[in-house]
Amino acid sequence: MTRQRSPFNLRLLPLLILAGASAATSAQAQSLVEMYAAARNFDATYQSARSQFDATLARADQAQAAMLPTVGLSATVSQTNQDLQLPISKNYTYNSQSATIAASQPLYRPANKASYDQGKKQVALAEAQLSQAEQDLIVRVSQAYFDVLASTDTLAFVTSQKAAVAEQLASAKRNFEVGTSTITDSREAQARFDLVVAQELAAENDLRVKTLALNQLVGVSEAKPKPLNVPVVLASPAPADVEQWVNDAQANSPAIKQLEVALDVAVLETAKAQAGHKPTLDLTGTYTASGSQNAPSSTTGLPVDSRANVATIGLSFNLPLFAGFSTQNRIKETVALEEKARTDLEAAKRAVSQGTRTAYFGLQSGLGQVKALEAAEASSQSALDANKLGYQVGVRINIDVLNSQSQLFDTKAKLAKARYDVLVGGLKLRQAAGTLKADDLQPINSQLAK
Repeated sequence: MTRQRSPFNLRLLPLLILAGASAATSAQAQSLVEMYAAARNFDATYQSARSQFDATLARADQAQAAMLPTVGLSATVSQTNQDLQLPISKNYTYNSQSATIAASQPLYRPANKASYDQGKKQVALAEAQLSQAEQDLIVRVSQAYFDVLASTDTLAFVTSQKAAVAEQLASAKRNFEVGTSTITDSREAQARFDLVVAQELAAENDLRVKTLALNQLVGVSEAKPKPLNVPVVLASPAPADVEQWVNDAQANSPAIKQLEVALDVAVLETAKAQAGHKPTLDLTGTYTASGSQNAPSSTTGLPVDSRANVATIGLSFNLPLFAGFSTQNRIKETVALEEKARTDLEAAKRAVSQGTRTAYFGLQSGLGQVKALEAAEASSQSALDANKLGYQVGVRINIDVLNSQSQLFDTKAKLAKARYDVLVGGLKLRQAAGTLKADDLQPINSQLAK
């Protein structure tokens, strides 16, 4: 009589394989926070954003120069050879030196004031750009991290399914040998086994590709994410009001802040263009020290040494009268660009609102899918146990068991992926609202294996 294996062994098999895989890798695995810290120091996209941040701050400081005085120093040294036709011809060679310090302080230059105000706006722009880059890095690292975990789980489930199908194939062959089943059962089990082998090869390759992507992002040669502890705690979005999330996004989104700065800069650019019609007033001052040795006197003709110190201070006023209509046309251009910046900002606000709502409802849907898949997993396990028992007593055929196995492992893989998607979805919702910070990784990190 052929001895049948208990379905209980099949139920425990995936858990044993996953537990073994977790124990083998957790000792050298890295947490999500560790991966993010490594990516901050390695990712080229983020490093580029950091450099742009520093450059933008330096550009903002440059704008202050238009409001400060300018000082220049000039000096000349010359030698002169002079022939004088006096009652007695005389040739003189003498040296001359002069040094001048000139200074100018703008008193009324509206264009310079607009440029200075534009420079101060650049600081807010730099902060918004860097914030956007940091939030993007958090999401990219988290997505790559859980992509590897999802691929690892898929490979483990496929491996478990392969073992279960192999067991079912062996059982079908034994039953055929003793005459309790047909050759069809063996061939169906063999076909399913060959299919699972192909799926295993694809899962191995997918895990390899996802791991390489994570390695490239964080700069680790062999990144090994820590698996999630079971059961996984999935928090609902708080507050549970999509409009509150949209309001937060309107107030905090880095994309909106950048375009708000762009609008302010465009308004100041119009003011700068309008300054082309306005006068300018500067305070100027110079101090010149000059001297010569052995220069002929203009009265006596005798060689004398001379020295002169001259200081001047004054006001420089300039009023533009006509510039070939260039100022008027420049104003038209800046007004049009100002309107473009205003419509770009409005378009961004609408896009951010839509993106925030999409992220919110996507997260809600993901939570619902996790609950449905958890119920489906329990149902699939019960269906497999029933089909396994029915096969033993002869009321079910082999294909029923194989189909139940496939459904169970497919449900397990989808459930694991859905959980990861919910965790990343929570981060994406905060990113859409513009409130995502590195500290938001801690609640997820606390659920990883130690």
